[in-house]
Amino acid sequence: MGASFITKEVSRERNMDNLMQDFPLRVTSIIDHAAKYHPDRKIISKDTKGKITNTNYKEICRNSKKVADGLHKLGVKKGDVIGVMAWNNHSHLEVWYGIPGLGAVNHNLNPRLFSEQLIYIINHANDKILILDLDLIPIIEKVIDECPTVEKLIILCSKADLPSTKFSDVISYEELLATGSENFQWVSGDETDACGICYTSGTTGNPKGVVYTHRSNTLHALTQAAPDMLNLSSTDTIMPVVPLFHANGWSIAYTAPLVGSSIVFPGGDLSPSSLYNMLERGVTITAAVPTVWLLLLNFLQSEEKELSTLKRVVIGGSSCPRSVIEDFQNKYGVRVLHAWGMTELSPLGTICSFKPETESLNESEKLDIQETTGHPPFGVDLKIVDDNGKEIDWDGITQGDLYCKGAAVVKKYLKMEELAVDGDNWFNTGDVATIDKNGYMRITDRSKDVIKSGGEWISSIDLENAAVGHSDVAEAAAIGIPHPKWDERPVLVVVTNDGKNADKDSIISHVSERVAKWQKPDDVIFVDEIPHTATGKISKLELRKLVANLDYKHPDLR
Repeated sequence: MGASFITKEVSRERNMDNLMQDFPLRVTSIIDHAAKYHPDRKIISKDTKGKITNTNYKEICRNSKKVADGLHKLGVKKGDVIGVMAWNNHSHLEVWYGIPGLGAVNHNLNPRLFSEQLIYIINHANDKILILDLDLIPIIEKVIDECPTVEKLIILCSKADLPSTKFSDVISYEELLATGSENFQWVSGDETDACGICYTSGTTGNPKGVVYTHRSNTLHALTQAAPDMLNLSSTDTIMPVVPLFHANGWSIAYTAPLVGSSIVFPGGDLSPSSLYNMLERGVTITAAVPTVWLLLLNFLQSEEKELSTLKRVVIGGSSCPRSVIEDFQNKYGVRVLHAWGMTELSPLGTICSFKPETESLNESEKLDIQETTGHPPFGVDLKIVDDNGKEIDWDGITQGDLYCKGAAVVKKYLKMEELAVDGDNWFNTGDVATIDKNGYMRITDRSKDVIKSGGEWISSIDLENAAVGHSDVAEAAAIGIPHPKWDERPVLVVVTNDGKNADKDSIISHVSERVAKWQKPDDVIFVDEIPHTATGKISKLELRKLVANLDYKHPDLR
């Protein structure tokens, strides 16, 4: 009797499992939701010819289904990879959802990569079809003969605008849409199916493929919209200046329709005047790397312009100088959200919003906090460790190697046997960081770029941010130069504003007021241009080559 009673109780407990509906987290649910509940929300877009198009989520969803059906009729099957090289525009958004809506995989291609890198990633991912913006055709013409997996090209233009090219099998986007039906039923599948691919920039070795799933993209979009993150809602209008091909487009193309935000797409013209004109179309929040905002701030000052609707600017990709934060907030009343992430993190790792513990600080102390990259959302976990792998206490001072884990963090790179994480699922970011008692994380350097002087670490990022605050400095990079006594000493490489002459001692003095005495740079090298990676970051690898070619020696060794 007792045994029977226990069996019944266990059975009842087990019958409580899995009583909620199955609702696979697939990205097509996002665009369906936007089309149903935010159908008329404005999507404003600039194309390669400068034409402005106004559309909405209902039309975006309809055309996404036409894309999926049109690709299906071209022989694209579930699991096939489609390469997309396009600027931020409404057609790209339709493709963004149409490809995974067919069960295929959206491979983002960066037009700023070298030809050799493009050839490698197109072949490595086995791209079956390439979809291109009109002005990017010449880039693919250079590499297509070495990409045997590509069967067809689709150009994002009308049939009338389709140019003559060396391609034997090419159609216009207009023709693709004409073959598709808006009644196409999304291809179903598991939420862990592959959804998109982004490759790392490959500064050393070949680029590595990060494969996002429908689940990871959906969870990431939910996380990013949270009040302590982007605080994005249907009342916002967001302008993603960061390209959709850069680090999963910072997930904005998922997060915006998920909450029903309006979108302004700036197209491929990222000049300050063009960006300003697009910002003035009601944009309340925007996102890009620091170099973009440095140019915009200079434009606003020189042209005596104001920002009439902008409330928040997200700055990531590389560390944001304090002077940029001050200018946006003090001169234009725009709140800066300093962010950190990686392609491997989908990409959000942290955003710097204020917690209650920081609200009572004075303005200078708040700026100190805003120079950090903030704290992580739920779904992202961080730790820092010393050279022996021992976890470091969060005192905001002690630096360590930064590790991360989470629901949208890479576990394994595409077609690589070894895992990208350790046995406890921690991913080594390659960054050096501090974390304070409130969970605010500060990137002090890339592990390979930190300057090691006399047994101590000097942050190249701190030196660069301090230098950019000098009135004559347009851009600055810091590297370690060999030294017989100190191992390395910091030297600044500087591009001046408008190419004008600048005083070396004045720049060094300016920086020395903002860092410890022993950390101040020993010299300044003036150059016309600082090399950058395809994602807009300073390429320290190429910079060291540049300095070596100048036959530069530390002042003590001359």
